[in-house]
Amino acid sequence: MAGFKLGIIRLGRAAGKTKYALLDERDISLVDSHAFEARTEIDQDGTGARVFAYTYSVKSGLNHGQYLHYLIWERHNGGVAVGWKVIHRNNITVDNRLDNLVLVPESCTSVPHSDEDQCSKLGKDGSLYWLAVQQLHVDPVYQHFHEPVCSRLLDRDGDTVNEEVTVLETSSVLFYECHYPPCTNMEKHLREFSMCGRCQSVRYCGLSCQQRDWSVHKQYCRENRRPDLTEIPDR
Repeated sequence: MAGFKLGIIRLGRAAGKTKYALLDERDISLVDSHAFEARTEIDQDGTGARVFAYTYSVKSGLNHGQYLHYLIWERHNGGVAVGWKVIHRNNITVDNRLDNLVLVPESCTSVPHSDEDQCSKLGKDGSLYWLAVQQLHVDPVYQHFHEPVCSRLLDRDGDTVNEEVTVLETSSVLFYECHYPPCTNMEKHLREFSMCGRCQSVRYCGLSCQQRDWSVHKQYCRENRRPDLTEIPDR
């Protein structure tokens, strides 16, 4: 892989952590003409979500945006015909290298078997996205703010609802992605992932990711102690 280069774009925060998009070297020039953000898409049945890279042309403004993987595909292969869509071979929806994109019928709900088999052999630990994000420095937002910067409640249409309304009071669901930066596992249902027992502000899909993230997280992890009601004096 000598001379092999990739572009990594910081998209901002979504699903409880900072997200990044992966690009081929030949597409890095897009940063000169486009702005990028992370966009959460709720599954139609409301049992999960995915985070995509969304982009806007600087000249056209916010009213003319599209998903980054469609822009990459159209840039190199032309437009997408009606009845077809572009998906990610390895199911990592922010890995927008052209080799990771495939055109499938609109009715297709999963990655073609040949690609799925290859991804399962590689494993997430061996994916380029996993390896690339591991090389990044600590998110500067995470460095300065120990508490989550923001959490958005999203309804099943992906729209933001009142952040002060509790989940129990609405039909909305707040989906978290595993806090370990390279991991893209997303909760399928409410409170599926375990929180850090000390700070209770970040969530992990499993013990392996929590252990890998500890060398960084321990620098900012602060104990979240609940008040002891027995210590409150009588009035």
